[in-house]
Amino acid sequence: MSELTQEPGPAARVRVVIVGAGMAGVQTAVALREQGFAGSVTLIGAEPHQPYDRPPLSKAVLLGKAEGSAFDVDFETLDVELRLGLEATGVRPDARELDTAEGHVPYDVLVVATGAEPVRLPGAEGVPGVHLLRTLDDAERLRPVLARQHDIVVVGAGWIGAEFATAAREAGCSVTVVEAAGRPLVGALPEEVAAPMTAWYADSGASLRTHARVERVEPGAVVLDDGSRLPAGAVVVGIGARPATSWLAGSGIELGAHREVVADDHLRTSLPDVYAVGDCASFPSGRYGERLLVHHWDNALQGPRTVAANIVGETPTPYDPVPYFWSEQFGRFVQYAGHHGAADALLWRGDPAGPSWSVCWLREGRLVAVLAVGRPRDLAQGRRLIESGTRMDPTLLTDPSRPLKGAAL
Repeated sequence: MSELTQEPGPAARVRVVIVGAGMAGVQTAVALREQGFAGSVTLIGAEPHQPYDRPPLSKAVLLGKAEGSAFDVDFETLDVELRLGLEATGVRPDARELDTAEGHVPYDVLVVATGAEPVRLPGAEGVPGVHLLRTLDDAERLRPVLARQHDIVVVGAGWIGAEFATAAREAGCSVTVVEAAGRPLVGALPEEVAAPMTAWYADSGASLRTHARVERVEPGAVVLDDGSRLPAGAVVVGIGARPATSWLAGSGIELGAHREVVADDHLRTSLPDVYAVGDCASFPSGRYGERLLVHHWDNALQGPRTVAANIVGETPTPYDPVPYFWSEQFGRFVQYAGHHGAADALLWRGDPAGPSWSVCWLREGRLVAVLAVGRPRDLAQGRRLIESGTRMDPTLLTDPSRPLKGAAL
């Protein structure tokens, strides 16, 4: 509980400053008002745009089916001050001030929600035709590229690379995806689970080149380390993201191995009255017995409720979600819930060569993660079974004709 909210009376004068106007920052502001916080709330965003949701950027916005994806939030009615186009440059905790390009912003409680920033391809910065896909401006720059049906090279066969390749093929572009590793989704899924997804690229008409490292990018071409030259009217880089925390240098806020803010199980940082939420923060999971750094939309939606509860003076339960995300790629709806890192068994439901199948991970007989391709019911039931820690019958679980919950013991 914050000491600020224990004093009688002054809670209404408490100033909460939220840095980051993405999902985590916006939802923190909304949750504060929903939970009765009466103090001032200032939401600071580095981009000049009205706060917006990111998932549509690689889909409807990119393909010109939507002009934007602004959140349906009435900030004026919520009495939330928006300061957009303003970049935070530092924190001085002793003075309780946030440094920005326009001067100091005082706070009583600070919420760090600056998300993640894309990893850039070394040597490609400044080369014409090289793009990232993280912001609304990125999507708007790429939209006419797709409309002109350029030859496109995508660097990276992760989630964002696959989603962009999907949109580019839908737009009629010729697409080559190059991946330095030997398969898609390295680091996200085990090899045997990602293997069936390799065929999705060819099925969609995209070319996937694995064990392919980019030597350099030139105007109009990507040169690989084996000497191959790939024609590229545009290059889209999707090789990962890292927490956007460089502005916290010297603040005293503890950062972890991935430069993320190290938060506790109530999303408090190492400094008093400073919280961190969303892609920029890791937290200890009691459920999985390890610290998690989750770069997905649902984490940015759920975590703010815990932050708000702390600020208004409640004592919430520890933040220990079942991580969840989805991806739409190559005509398939892929969903994942849980965390499979400590699993001791992997079981299949259905034929991975078919249009719909699932993978379940167990630890000591209990479901800890599920990946569902075109089987949303498996995902919904699996998520609840993970939350409840229910023991499962492995034999019944592998029968795809049986509801997943029907394998519960």
